[in-house]
Amino acid sequence: MEKNRLLHEVVFSALEAYNKTRSPEATARLVSISEEDGIVVVEFEGSFCLTCGVRDWVEDYAYILRSMGCEARLIEYRETGDNEFKRLGIFKLDLCRQGD
Repeated sequence: MEKNRLLHEVVFSALEAYNKTRSPEATARLVSISEEDGIVVVEFEGSFCLTCGVRDWVEDYAYILRSMGCEARLIEYRETGDNEFKRLGIFKLDLCRQGD
């Protein structure tokens, strides 16, 4: 139970940090969390900075999670149909621990 609470806290704190530092170019929104396997799906929306590479904007969320004590990696990146302003990032989280 404690592990699930910590997972949710870290995921939401990372979303807040991401949006605070990257909005309005990119905004992140939680789509789902699978507590059993540590899979987190996040939708990213915005104009991004296309010269930087949109995937980099999505991968930044994993870097924020790592800075918060979570082993995190982007395992899948999806474009969402015809909408060039939305992307999905699917992340695998392990070993989330309270702040360092």
